[in-house]
Amino acid sequence: MSRGEISRAIVAWLLSGIIGLVTFSAQAAECPDWAEERLSRESQALAEQVHRWDRAYHDEGVALIDDPLYDQAIARLAIWQRCLGAEPDHRPLTRVTSSRGSLEHPAAQRGLNKADDEGVRRFTSRRENLWIQPKVDGVAITLRYVDGELVEAVSRGDGERGQDWTARARQLPAVPNTLPEPISALFQGELYWRLEEHVQSRSPSSGARGNVAGAMAQSSPTADSLERIGLFVWGWPDGPTEMESRLAQLSALGFDTADYTYPLDDRRDAAYWRDTWFNGPLPFATDGVVIKQAERPGIKHWSSSPPEWAIAWKYPTQQALAEVRGIEFRVGRTGRVTPLVWLNPVRLEGRRISRVSLGSLERWESLDVRPGDQVAISLAGLTIPQLTEVVWHTQERSPLTPPSPQRYHLLSCFELTPGCDAQLLARLTYLGEQLGMQGIGEGTWQALMEAGVVMQLLDWLSVEPRQLREAYGIGETTADALTEQFRVALRQPFAAWLSALGAPPGSESVRGDWDDLADYQREQWQAVPGIGPVRADALVAFFSHPEVQAMARQLQQAGVAGF
Repeated sequence: MSRGEISRAIVAWLLSGIIGLVTFSAQAAECPDWAEERLSRESQALAEQVHRWDRAYHDEGVALIDDPLYDQAIARLAIWQRCLGAEPDHRPLTRVTSSRGSLEHPAAQRGLNKADDEGVRRFTSRRENLWIQPKVDGVAITLRYVDGELVEAVSRGDGERGQDWTARARQLPAVPNTLPEPISALFQGELYWRLEEHVQSRSPSSGARGNVAGAMAQSSPTADSLERIGLFVWGWPDGPTEMESRLAQLSALGFDTADYTYPLDDRRDAAYWRDTWFNGPLPFATDGVVIKQAERPGIKHWSSSPPEWAIAWKYPTQQALAEVRGIEFRVGRTGRVTPLVWLNPVRLEGRRISRVSLGSLERWESLDVRPGDQVAISLAGLTIPQLTEVVWHTQERSPLTPPSPQRYHLLSCFELTPGCDAQLLARLTYLGEQLGMQGIGEGTWQALMEAGVVMQLLDWLSVEPRQLREAYGIGETTADALTEQFRVALRQPFAAWLSALGAPPGSESVRGDWDDLADYQREQWQAVPGIGPVRADALVAFFSHPEVQAMARQLQQAGVAGF
């Protein structure tokens, strides 16, 4: 199905109120919390961006954005325009600007309504003699044969008229110039990019559709490109009425439609085939399944609007378009600054995603992500949310001042000084984990810090139960339990304490107590297997740091072994 067809179907969905499968519909249906002037400005900017995508795709055969994100962007633009009191005005761009170089479709190329699980249940429960096909992700085409000879090939276009692709179609090995039988017929199908054992769930962004569009738009595509384009015939508008007969004759004509068209029954229903084609190997990319009745009205009654006798059931969205709500710069235990992007929640693979990490300050700077930006979210390994790209930047750029990376490092923030709350909290949380403190997590340490009970990394060594009860949410029973965990921590081995204090890796492999390790010079650390010059410098800096040495004296006074 072409991009024009997809966008047309989405616009039809918005205008008619049909419930489609749009991943973020529950969130994006709300109007942005912007002044009308800004919303108007942002809508115009998005409309211009969509126009650039359309031009690149239809005029140059270059897909600047993945198709699922494009679909969602069109839907979002329509919602914004409705928020402004206007009807959606985007129409799929085609290369048909006049009758010159274009042809009228002998039978309209019809888009499909999109259905969710419940929509599929309703559709299938009310109809009989239903069949299912994979929804091949390619470029739609109509082929007209007269007496067995290919006389016309028309691109999807706007569904009523399309580009004259006859000359290019005759160059495609997958499109027969002459049929085995001298019949006159109309075939509707998908030109697709041949892939080897393609599994859609593993490789959702194959770029297959863009490859086909590019080859069809180029003035002189290579022979290899033409060979890579396959043809899947999914419709024979003037063919036999009975599906079995239609499939048999298509097979006799050399088309493989029957290999991917199956009847639906109780044993193998729509969900079975959708899962099979989503997770199994196919020679082409797909983005869902198409469920259709065997019986359909004659082509004289066809229009380019979606038919009632067929629906599309898309695969679970593996990329979602999300709006950025805010940016948080979180300082970790070692001083690393990690930007967190907070999102208006979206759903992927059944998961609700409201934030994603950018990993490093450098990546945030390269992307320049700000509140209001629209970003692409996917799941790495189907588990970890990740921001793959900024789809477009908001026109209004919110000023942000990230923490200076020079301010935070491995030896900063052992004490609650201005700007140190995040790193000290991370240090305390890590310390509790390394010392095996049960029932003491980030929330507990946060409460103790806010109550002024713990202001340094080791303040808890001398804290009294009555002081603990001053913290929010900590009563007498909890205070006693915390006190007991603090006592247990004092009995942990020396190596656990080194890790809890934040010693660089390598110190645990050296025998001796604190004084022995504090006397180690750079050369001695480098002599330890696995420790190089950089790690040796870090170890020397750690053991010689005044605040670390002060903590070692505290632990010595508390009777901790090794100090």
